Amino acid sequence: MNITCKFGGTSLANHENIQKAVDIILSNDERRFIIPSAPGKRDPDDKKITDLLLGWFHILQDGLDPTQPVEIVRERFTELRDQLKCDIDIGAFVDEIVAEAPNYDTPDYLASRGEYLNGRLIASKLNATFIDPAEVVKFDIHGYFDPASYDGLSRALQGEGLFVIPGFYGSDGDGRVKTFSRGGSDITGSVVARASGSTVYENWTDVSGFRMTDPRIVSDARKIDEITYKELRELAYMGASVLHDEAIFPLIEPGIPINIRNTHNPEDPGTLIVADRNPEQPVVGIAARKGFSMFNIEKTLMNRELGFAIKALTVLKDHGVNFEHMPTGIDTISLIVKDEELGRKGESIVAAIKDSCKTDSVSLQTGLAMIATVGKAMNHHVGVAKTLCAALSEDAQVNIRVIDQGSSEMNIIVGVDEEDMEAAVRAIYSAFENYV
Repeated sequence: MNITCKFGGTSLANHENIQKAVDIILSNDERRFIIPSAPGKRDPDDKKITDLLLGWFHILQDGLDPTQPVEIVRERFTELRDQLKCDIDIGAFVDEIVAEAPNYDTPDYLASRGEYLNGRLIASKLNATFIDPAEVVKFDIHGYFDPASYDGLSRALQGEGLFVIPGFYGSDGDGRVKTFSRGGSDITGSVVARASGSTVYENWTDVSGFRMTDPRIVSDARKIDEITYKELRELAYMGASVLHDEAIFPLIEPGIPINIRNTHNPEDPGTLIVADRNPEQPVVGIAARKGFSMFNIEKTLMNRELGFAIKALTVLKDHGVNFEHMPTGIDTISLIVKDEELGRKGESIVAAIKDSCKTDSVSLQTGLAMIATVGKAMNHHVGVAKTLCAALSEDAQVNIRVIDQGSSEMNIIVGVDEEDMEAAVRAIYSAFENYV
């Protein structure tokens, strides 16, 4: 049996943490496929390596001298090499990056070099085979991971011993370095776990798994021992950020579980993410996110008008805005959107919906927070929605602006005013912490 291990930036921020990761790897012979991130911050005032590399890119784009970030990156990795007593010429690798960087007009190449250098360093420390993802992890013409990569990656992972494959990047059809979105080392780990036929994908970070809700809101929130891919997807969408939400997709078909573990507390079993589970409680987690707005559309006999919703959604499409939720009534539709996409387009969209749909009224409500209460067993328990609404109205005295539930009945989403979000989360958590 083989295990794939991904280590996050905080787990590799300094030589002490890297040594902890090395000790974890060597403590189990089944841990053979290692995916390192770039080193994170050593302290709150420190700079992430990736941010330094992005600064390097922008300096080059402005036609300026990048000597300062180059030397900071060189010094940081040279120091790590010396502290870890590795036999590797970091300077030569940095020189190669300096020579290659001007050939790129996008940030992908430089943004990926933190993972690349850290991968070289850790491969040297472990005496492992280094595999450059640019040679085996491919992106399609749309910029998405190409599943055709699995065969070549699987062949590259054959053989004895340890393999180090840096996270976060691969290459496009022209062989140029291409990155996943931020946090994409999680996705690389999933891809490697599938290609290698691993029995489990261990994702090592600085927390011992998921909590039932954000510990910044509920400091003693209960740890989740087991959660399904689908439940995690719902929570991750609404802001639960321990794992990149796209990391589950490569693992669903083969059913490879993900184990979220703590590098600083390796004895803790963490949280296991699985295809299915036998739930003891109907609610597994609560996640919340601010920064939403809602278009409220009213028109008498809307339900008799063919294509009404399509017209409204086309207005959003024409303005480059996605909708997140669409609660409906007989004569009403509400379109909930993210503020980061809406920008200053609100008034223009209101006017366009009025013109296109010939509505009775259209209004825009801003300052919303959305809260997701998630659990695969909710549809088998009577009274979950009642308990949730009572917690908000009676315990927290919070007004619900909108409520929505998908056909899977795995998720109840409520919208509240942003200033009420934390009180609402605490009330929902208190209601469901021990709910059976």
